[in-house]
Amino acid sequence: MKRLGTLDASWLAVESEDTPMHVGNMQIFSLPENAPETFLRDLLDRMKADFEIAPPWCYRLVRPGTLGRLLAPAWKVDQKIDLDYHVRHSALPRPGSERELGILVSRLHSNPLDFSRPLWECHVIEGLENNRFALYTKMHHSMIDGISGVRLMQRVLSHDPTETNMLPPWSIRPQSTRGSKTDREASITGAFSQAMEALRIQADLAPRLMGAMTRLVQSARHPNDDLTAPFSGPRSVLNKRVTGQRRFATQHYQLDRLKTLARLTDASLNDIVLYLSGTALRRFLIEQNNLPDSPLTAGIPVNIRPADDEGTGTAISFMIASLATDEANPMVRLAQIKQSTQRAKEHLQTLPRSALNQYTMLLMSPYILQLMTGLGGRMRPVFNVTISNVPGPEHTLYYEGAKLEAMYPVSLIAHGGALNITCLSYDGALNFGFTGCRDTLPSMQRLAVYTGEALDELEKLVLPKKPAAKSRAKAPVRRTANKK
Repeated sequence: MKRLGTLDASWLAVESEDTPMHVGNMQIFSLPENAPETFLRDLLDRMKADFEIAPPWCYRLVRPGTLGRLLAPAWKVDQKIDLDYHVRHSALPRPGSERELGILVSRLHSNPLDFSRPLWECHVIEGLENNRFALYTKMHHSMIDGISGVRLMQRVLSHDPTETNMLPPWSIRPQSTRGSKTDREASITGAFSQAMEALRIQADLAPRLMGAMTRLVQSARHPNDDLTAPFSGPRSVLNKRVTGQRRFATQHYQLDRLKTLARLTDASLNDIVLYLSGTALRRFLIEQNNLPDSPLTAGIPVNIRPADDEGTGTAISFMIASLATDEANPMVRLAQIKQSTQRAKEHLQTLPRSALNQYTMLLMSPYILQLMTGLGGRMRPVFNVTISNVPGPEHTLYYEGAKLEAMYPVSLIAHGGALNITCLSYDGALNFGFTGCRDTLPSMQRLAVYTGEALDELEKLVLPKKPAAKSRAKAPVRRTANKK
């Protein structure tokens, strides 16, 4: 058995019928040229062939009941995995549009995972227009985070369009976990050893952690402080209770467009993502007559996993920044977002890497306690919306000769946070995935459209204006009189 780390176990603790804690990935492929009619059926057969099921795909909870998930969560290897259950085949009515694909993925993402089995599913979806198909994969957040999920799925794919007979995702294991201490045996001795080590680390880092938390408290008491504190965001429609039904929407932008704007405004790519999201939210809430007077805040996951670590547990920290949604002027809004994220980064950088897990637990404990006690969506939110940007593969990839055209993150939401915006870069593009509560945020898909309009608006304000083309005057036609 393998005990779960504290952060991983927290995702199990807040699982409920209305708040399933799984994350997903939707990949869109174009069929290879001259692909046979049976291409997808053959692909599915190969995926279900007798391959070894690698960690974390083979892990199942030792005690899947609610009490076991709370008191002593641990994994064991499932020796009898039913791939016919985990790997499924769906079809859109041909020719299926991306809107119809989004509706299907919304429905699939709304269904909770079966805790008596390994916590993942994979759906092969055929019938997408323009000779394409999709692969939607979901896995519980206690098993994987966004960064490790992208790295794991990337290793499944190939740079070679002619490569065939490739392994399915669940047969490829992470290359390294850097000797993670959460990999220890789920034994009394192991638990005691880890507890003692945690106490030692906390004792060593206590002064630094106390300093960081004191700084957050001070910023909360002084709203004019540039450092955005937890609970400083207003109550809004985004922060109500949620139901189990999800809605999923996407947008696709070329990275060069966003990087050009970042360069011209002396901003980071993340700042531009926050600006587009905040501007879209501002318009969305104005149309509903629900825009708060004070600015919405974003909880921003920060990857703390080393570049060479391909472990699959949660390895993130958090920072909180203002979205300046109360500011009508677009350029002032962007400037305020830049200032807020800069202060948040500086605050996080005051802590050593070894303290980031403890800091994250301290920062997120009010959020987790809200969810566990049923107070989520009933009191002031820790932050208003989660917005993250996950780096993905930079070059074109293939699976069984099928070209990966785009991939979109499908995330989780919870009580008090009815919207999640996650971006994933791939092959020169940035793909936005909007995951929201169908009932709490009706017409959420408008947000996706509004980010595109916010991008167009910022380009008009920032890009150099092209000089008007000078009209060339036509030379007068000289007429020669006919001489008689």
